[in-house]
Amino acid sequence: GGPAGSSAGYFLAKAGMEVTLIDRAHFPRDKTCSEYLSPQASRILAAMNVLDAVESTGAAQLAGMRVHAPNGATIKGNFKGDHGFRGFRDRGLAVRRTVLDAMLLERAKQAGVTVREGVRATDIIRDASGPVRGIKGIDEAGQQISIQSDLVIGADGLRSVISRRLGLIKPARWPKRIALVAHYAGVAHDGAYGDMYVDRGGYCGIAYLGNKVTNVAVVIPVSRAAEVAVDRTEFLESWIAERPRLAERFTNATRIDPVRATGPFATSAKRAAVEGAALVGDAADFFDPFTGEGIYTALRGGELLASLVADPLRGNQPTNNALREYDRARRKEFSGKWTVEKLVGAAVALPPMINRAANVLSRRRDMADLLVGVAGDFVPAGEVLRPGYLLNLLFAPPGRA
Repeated sequence: GGPAGSSAGYFLAKAGMEVTLIDRAHFPRDKTCSEYLSPQASRILAAMNVLDAVESTGAAQLAGMRVHAPNGATIKGNFKGDHGFRGFRDRGLAVRRTVLDAMLLERAKQAGVTVREGVRATDIIRDASGPVRGIKGIDEAGQQISIQSDLVIGADGLRSVISRRLGLIKPARWPKRIALVAHYAGVAHDGAYGDMYVDRGGYCGIAYLGNKVTNVAVVIPVSRAAEVAVDRTEFLESWIAERPRLAERFTNATRIDPVRATGPFATSAKRAAVEGAALVGDAADFFDPFTGEGIYTALRGGELLASLVADPLRGNQPTNNALREYDRARRKEFSGKWTVEKLVGAAVALPPMINRAANVLSRRRDMADLLVGVAGDFVPAGEVLRPGYLLNLLFAPPGRA
């Protein structure tokens, strides 16, 4: 019932498919997330006829991103730059998941999707020859249920039951991080930029969501999980208080909900489809929240899958070729961004690297805008993977770039 499932369900229902969506939660429900949508996410919201409604809720409009390095340098990049690339919007959005997900799910219902809340998926159903033919689950009354289908879509997030039952999940070795997330009122901000404060002990993301609420996420190595387990609230608030540049923004801040934890991150599927089943969103891969890729990838993955499987499903034809094409198309679409995410993840984990990059990008606004455009999903990743860009980033002498 999150962005991945609602997107896939919406586009398949609009193409004439009979779609059933199950979720263990009842909506609206909260979700541990950075709550950031890239400029290109707005294109898919518009295609689902929900963009205007989301913006009318008071969602914050983000002109770009700032990254504050351990050495004090600040990278500031705008979504609207002089590089010649334009997103669907010149701004990103930040909005509560309680709001966004409920609105997306309602649009899926309006498109014809049957939604069953309070139902937890527990397993897949296979026929004797191996292909997936449906799912098993448990409803709120504890009753076992089964749903037969021509296609099962695992849109069930970072701890996907479907991907595990398919044997597709593949955890990464490094870097592995966990996140602590809470909402605050009264955090000082200018509202126009999302901020990332990188430190030797991890990083903190701050995004104003509109309506006087700010999303605060502290992301740390999984090696500190035992400390978090003692008192996650004390850990998060002490982490912020110990860092003066960050703490000054919280002088008049009040936490308005409990601190929640999620992770470890850095998981991916060996492939995103098998006969009779496909994965979308975080169920297929999630590297790290630093570049905020989750919601766009979820929305786009659902749209992409629907575009490829709708015709064979409508014609009651085998979907094997379409599912293989989905896996290929997904890799082609996202592989460049995955490479950038891994490079950024390595830099964040190694302070000398992020300091070096910040020294260059704080002086080269054109390069910063390109990088933020890649994070915004509208600049091709190849623009920042070109040798010239990387050489400038790594080897420009002090004082020049």
